[in-house]
Amino acid sequence: MSSAPLRVGCLGMGWWSDVLADAVVRSGKIQIVSCYTRSEDKRNAFAKKYGCTAAPTYEAMLADKSIEAIINTTPNDVHLPSTKAAAEAGKHVFLDKPIANNVSDGRAITEVCKKAGVVLALGYQRRRESHFRYVKKQIDAGAFGRLVNAEANISRDRLGKIDLNSWRYQAAGMPGGVMLQIGIHYIDVLEYLVGPVKAVSGRLAQLVLPGDNPDVASLILEHENGALSTLNASYASASEYYLMNVYGKEATAFYDMHSGLRMLKRGETKAVAVPCDDNDTFIEELEEFANAVRGNSRPEVGGEFATTSLAVIRAGVRSAREGRRVEVAEILKTD
Repeated sequence: MSSAPLRVGCLGMGWWSDVLADAVVRSGKIQIVSCYTRSEDKRNAFAKKYGCTAAPTYEAMLADKSIEAIINTTPNDVHLPSTKAAAEAGKHVFLDKPIANNVSDGRAITEVCKKAGVVLALGYQRRRESHFRYVKKQIDAGAFGRLVNAEANISRDRLGKIDLNSWRYQAAGMPGGVMLQIGIHYIDVLEYLVGPVKAVSGRLAQLVLPGDNPDVASLILEHENGALSTLNASYASASEYYLMNVYGKEATAFYDMHSGLRMLKRGETKAVAVPCDDNDTFIEELEEFANAVRGNSRPEVGGEFATTSLAVIRAGVRSAREGRRVEVAEILKTD
């Protein structure tokens, strides 16, 4: 297999495209050779910043035989047509989360990539954080015993910081609001650590931010193994905050962004700090994608898992709107 850097084109120029492009630069195993977005000014600025060619059209970028893959950071509602075009042109796709705005599109994206024989990887970097890797390793080793409960919070302050013209803050572009945009990261982590979710009860509210989309959300998750977890997500908080506590019969893990990771074993009375080095999760997910394209591995999060993860969010949104508990299987059949 080739050891040359993976040659990619970047589709969609926004703040997140720069986050991923910066990681590409730090990696050295991937090379950005082209970019495209509808705004000529934006694509020219991106091309100048990252030393690549600004393609005049998406079709022109896909026609470039030297490009092996596409890093796709377009709005959710165009993930399907943009990924379909890439796959049919023989390009592998790294797609930012969520896979789509609904399950049917997620399935179609997965299928079109499978049919074309190209790699599809989804950008869920939070699960890769070293503290969550440590907890996962301990769970798999049996240190937690039976998992019984978890609680998570992912919050940010967006007051005065949002652009209501952006699809990210509109109900049509991001149905479910804060829970779909950032809550889905911790849905992924909860499923990674505790296991698949069977059913969801949810509540959504719009309390602080302008616009038409929820800025606060809470979910109660029923996992297939019987454990229960809660997830709170907010754009209306005073500050950024992340919390993830996992409770087992034999051990508990406490994580928050200020105190780091601590572990408490059954019979002990004081939680013990667990040192965890900071790791570059963006480099890790992008290099994993490059290795998968080269045939050396498989993406940790592919289309099928990403679609099921999306179904959990969609179940929460339906639950909030209809005031009832919703099973994920129902969403997978009807969304």
